[in-house]
Amino acid sequence: MIRVLLVDDQALIRAGFRALLAPEKDIEVVGEAPDGRQGVALTRELVPDVVLIDVQMPVMDGIEATWRIVADERLPGVRVVILTNFGLDEYVFDALRAGATGFLVKDADPADLLHGIRVAARGDALLAPSITRRLIGEFVARRPRAVPAGLSSLTNREREVVALVARGMTNDEIAAHMVISPLTAKTHVSRAMVKLHARDRAQLVVFAYQSGLVTPDGTA
Repeated sequence: MIRVLLVDDQALIRAGFRALLAPEKDIEVVGEAPDGRQGVALTRELVPDVVLIDVQMPVMDGIEATWRIVADERLPGVRVVILTNFGLDEYVFDALRAGATGFLVKDADPADLLHGIRVAARGDALLAPSITRRLIGEFVARRPRAVPAGLSSLTNREREVVALVARGMTNDEIAAHMVISPLTAKTHVSRAMVKLHARDRAQLVVFAYQSGLVTPDGTA
């Protein structure tokens, strides 16, 4: 059972998400919060698998709440997914830097939302759609580029793998592209995450854009 916490200042939005998730046999809404501060408190109390959290809220916004949840050593398995309206510019990148697993737009198709929750729950990044990669690339490109610490510690194979992760590839797709086994691909990804101190694949994507391993148009 995937346990979900809803954090949004609009009661109607929370009610809509709850109604959408209620029929799913593998998903349970365990709580709701109207602002980031209460969201953090409920996350610590309930320890859900996935927190769906809005960006702009009173008291504490979604970015600060994400920082606090990700930084809490008692919540290593909690995945934060940012809920946003498309066009909320740099909030998306800031959320990923804060440790969010990814983001979903509020007007997404119900099937995409359900799929996103399940993807996040198993620890994968919500970064495969090309629109997401373009959005991240755009805002990374706007910032002064400095080579992040850890790039020199990666082998050439690991750099290639990180670039492919940033392009939205799964381990199986990386394996096919590099002509290696899926297990070897997974090992390269895991080693890169350890060397770069990345919490999940989403942070590998941020690193890839920051370091220039992938350009804003998605090319390596």
